[in-house]
Order: sequence, then structure tokens, then C-alpha cells
Amino acid sequence: MSTASALVFRTATRADLPAILALLADEERVVDPATVEVTEAYERAFAAVDADARNEILVLVEGEGGTGTGTVVGCLQATYIPGLGKGGAERVLIEAVRIRADRRGGGLGRTLMAHAMTRARARGCALVQLTSNKNREDAHRFYTGLGFARSHEGFKLAL
Repeated sequence: MSTASALVFRTATRADLPAILALLADEERVVDPATVEVTEAYERAFAAVDADARNEILVLVEGEGGTGTGTVVGCLQATYIPGLGKGGAERVLIEAVRIRADRRGGGLGRTLMAHAMTRARARGCALVQLTSNKNREDAHRFYTGLGFARSHEGFKLAL
């Protein structure tokens, strides 16, 4: 299948939730979305993101062709953050970037990130930031290859 003509970028819908959760469930193997339990907590979280103008979940769908069907092969969440730094410009925080395990290495991740950054530029964002688990060395190489610099040390505290 030629991915160039069969790919659609769009904002995720509730119907995409099982496929998104399948992508997030395991980076090393393809998880069947039909096996994923969509809990009430996931439903609430998706509804909150969907209702918030400063948040969006983008999906990359293969084979949709305007029919509303297709396979979700990638996703990410973008959160637009206002701030006083960078002359008062917004920044975008990109999280939960995933490409389906059997589709990696063909440029889909690069294409998905380029699409997200184009959307951020159109909003007037001056900076893209992201964090990545220290164990995800392949992801770090990917982000470095896109031009991201390791400029900050991140911290987290579970509540």
C-alpha cells in the first residue's frame, strides 16, 4: 500500500480511543484495539481533552480515504501553553507520540511530527517542547534527528 496517498491526519474522535490506547499500551508490538479496555477514566480524560481548545489528540490514519474507516497508525497529544517567556508567545507541549510497532522506520513519525509543528506554527507558537522517558533511546535518536536539543533536565513527582 502506498502510504503517501493513503494517509490522513485528523483530530481524534471518540471512536479512535481504543486504537490510541492500543498504541500507548505497548511500544514493541502491535496491540489489537479490540482487546483494549476503555475504562471510565479513559473516557473522562478523552472528553476533557476533546473539550479543551488548548489540547488536541492528533491521529495518523492509513486507508481512510474519506470513508471514516482506516487504521490508526500514529498519534500524539499537543497542549498549547500560554506564557510570558518568548515574548508572550504560546508554546506547544507534545506528548504520547506513538507510531504502530510494525510501521516504524518508514518516516511516519517524522511526518506526524512535521504536521503537529505546522499546526503549532499556525497558532503562533514560538517553541515546541517534549519530554521522553530516559529508557526510550530510539525515541531520543528520533527527536534529535528532528532537530530537538536536550536543553533541560526534567523532573516528575507522582501525586
